[in-house]
Amino acid sequence: MKNISILVPEHSVMQAIVDPRYLFTTVNQFLIAAGKEPLFNVQLVGFKKEVQLSDGQFSIHTDKQLKDDTIADLVFVPALFGDISTALNANKELIPWITDQYCKGAEVASLCVGAFLLASTGLLNGKKCSTHWGFTNEFREMFPDVEVVDGSIITEESGLYSSGGANSYWNLLLHLVEKYTDRETAILASKYFAIDIDRDSQSAFAMFKGQKDHNDDAIKIAQDYIENNVEEKISVDVLADKVAVGRRSFERRFKKATNNTVLEYMQRVKIESAKRSFETSRKNINEVMYDIGYTDTKSFRTIFKKITGLTPIEYRNKYNKMASV
Repeated sequence: MKNISILVPEHSVMQAIVDPRYLFTTVNQFLIAAGKEPLFNVQLVGFKKEVQLSDGQFSIHTDKQLKDDTIADLVFVPALFGDISTALNANKELIPWITDQYCKGAEVASLCVGAFLLASTGLLNGKKCSTHWGFTNEFREMFPDVEVVDGSIITEESGLYSSGGANSYWNLLLHLVEKYTDRETAILASKYFAIDIDRDSQSAFAMFKGQKDHNDDAIKIAQDYIENNVEEKISVDVLADKVAVGRRSFERRFKKATNNTVLEYMQRVKIESAKRSFETSRKNINEVMYDIGYTDTKSFRTIFKKITGLTPIEYRNKYNKMASV
């Protein structure tokens, strides 16, 4: 029997608590139906017997409290909700408990922005981590010793797991079902819950918002120029001249401020513009490509797929009903 402990933090997302419980108890039912013994003992663990969520609209009854003697094989850290700093402060008592369980041999999995709470333990320092694409900049600033894997659905290292944003955590849940049972059971669960079992990227869902939460005014000017002139082919020298900074210094400062090289930033701004065109217009691939300053079809397709995980045609057909018709 595998003991699964699902934490019930304050300021957490209820679905990220309920869903893993639902999945693993359902897998138990699959096993029973196949004439096997149930494998998972699923418990909800929290500060107290009842934890209120969503400003008191919902409450979750825990099976165990932190003070109880709990030995877990797998601990789930669900997604947090609202202001991250407030949520972390409200749940600081969970940090030593998570660390203690890991040191006793438990594996630990964070779901979506639950990565912030897991990273607060220090266990992720020097390791890879996934989180919601919309929180990667904030995560990097708060935990510079953790390597955030952009766009990844699942990361796994040294018994520590993390997932991408929102419903991406279902892919991590299925990954763990497969690890603890077998591929056949994981496929059955994926069909039952209508989840694409092998999706490995959240890139197609990401929206690039240039990192501007910094104090380098010269770099902000350069960022604005890139974003307002998406159709142009802009060189690094031109940008450096515009802000009166030497090229070497400009490139170094740009990378430090935005977590992107100048070229990466320009590519992501252009591809974000292309994505919006594919979503909202009837323009064909070449028209969109020319609008953002690309003339080489192969280069455009390569960069688009690298950033989004989809080809331009796949992206347009996925998000534009008019185009697919």
